[in-house]
Amino acid sequence: MTLVAFIRHGDTDWNRRGLIQGSSDIGLDEEGRALVGCWRVPDALAGFAWVSSPLKRARDTARILAGYVPPTDPRLAEMCWGAWEGRTIRDLRAEFGDLMKAWEARGLDFCGPGGESPRQVQARVGDWLNGIARAAKPVVAVSHRGVIRTVYALATGWDMVGRPPERLNDDCAHVFSLDEAARPSVHSLNLPLVPQ
Repeated sequence: MTLVAFIRHGDTDWNRRGLIQGSSDIGLDEEGRALVGCWRVPDALAGFAWVSSPLKRARDTARILAGYVPPTDPRLAEMCWGAWEGRTIRDLRAEFGDLMKAWEARGLDFCGPGGESPRQVQARVGDWLNGIARAAKPVVAVSHRGVIRTVYALATGWDMVGRPPERLNDDCAHVFSLDEAARPSVHSLNLPLVPQ
């Protein structure tokens, strides 16, 4: 069994404005950097190696938390939303109405124009998980909400239609166990990064 922990990056200006970031390379804003600077990595993750998505918001978060610049891996990048990046979900729902509802009901196969689906994200992240399971060394991955949700879906069988069975908080670490075949299962969710 190998443990892999996922931490979502700190906030950006786009997060505060409710804009879909996807693969757009938006960095942390001042408030986001200050918040991440207050986070403390749980003792349970001591001794874990660090890796990050190559997107600036994740790289900056990883550097602050790890205390050094960890390696990056493109398979940890956020799901690409294609033409919908820079827009809000609310605007898309207003524009497309019932069509948007039908698209969202596709769950793992939901995909914006020119983007990728959660199932496609699972495939690339699954390839990364295979390498982690083979190395058999615990890792903290600083990544994105969409990536963490797809790993959670792999671990629980959630079809990504509607809300997840358990809420995944942003300012927390989410730890999964990988078996020898790199299948994830939930180890512990919502380990707080904010001192209690």
